[in-house]
Amino acid sequence: MDRFQEMRAFATVVDSGSFVRAADVLGISKTAVSRLVGELEGRLGTRLLHRTTRRLSLTHEGRLFYERCKELLAAIDEAEAELSARAGEALGQLRINVPVTFGLQYLAPLWPVFMARHPKVTLDVTLTDRVVDLVDEGYDLAVRIARLQASSLVSRQLATTRLILCASPAYLRRHGTPANPSELSRHAVIAYTQFSMGDRWSFEGPQGQVDVQVAPVMRTNSGDTCCAAAAKHRGVVLQPSFLVSPYLASGDLVEVLPQYRSTELGIYAVYPSRRYLTAKVRVLIDFLVASFRKRQWRE
Repeated sequence: MDRFQEMRAFATVVDSGSFVRAADVLGISKTAVSRLVGELEGRLGTRLLHRTTRRLSLTHEGRLFYERCKELLAAIDEAEAELSARAGEALGQLRINVPVTFGLQYLAPLWPVFMARHPKVTLDVTLTDRVVDLVDEGYDLAVRIARLQASSLVSRQLATTRLILCASPAYLRRHGTPANPSELSRHAVIAYTQFSMGDRWSFEGPQGQVDVQVAPVMRTNSGDTCCAAAAKHRGVVLQPSFLVSPYLASGDLVEVLPQYRSTELGIYAVYPSRRYLTAKVRVLIDFLVASFRKRQWRE
């Protein structure tokens, strides 16, 4: 069986979260998807996925291989897109949607560099944490921080970020440092309302997955507000590494329960179609990928 098909099937299972949804995306049967992934594991001589009746999860080897698969598949897709795209110079307006905090901290310094390299491209950058409809709202590209679900959109991964549990040293001296995630139910929690997991936080620890129901003393749709409140000793936060990195560097916040890891998210450039990708979108994607090749925040 073609290695490309095996890799595509494996990556699609991970992206979609199930063999059934992967089969729908690929337009083949669930049995065929299972066979492709099984043959891939057999050829590699290692298990890539933990399978239970309720969920799928990546093994350590599976996560490493998945990241390389995505890079290789994206490179193949981009090579095909370049050959089929209309030839021409990058020019015209680019409408871009980006998350607020990430856009301010990490993307805003990049736009002048891009403009200097491509003077015939004009930028229209909108900052919002709302998930926009790229097609209906007329965006050429969006940057999203998420576990992407299968969709008609095309994505290129720029970086990864993980959710880090943090609190101020003063808060921990006053209320004690939790020894395991279950103790978070007794702590003041400052919750980010945009998380799909709600108030049930999950962690992977030495003995496997641990879930805990937290009781927030504050809720907000702003990660910056969460971190600011935590830095003033008001409670515990779970926020992305790119956001809490400056607080960790300054000592205003410290990581709590570092032996328990929470969700890892991808940072993606998302665009509506790979077919006839215009030169202006292609050069922007390549620019963003190159700009984030080196991690820009502490993990």
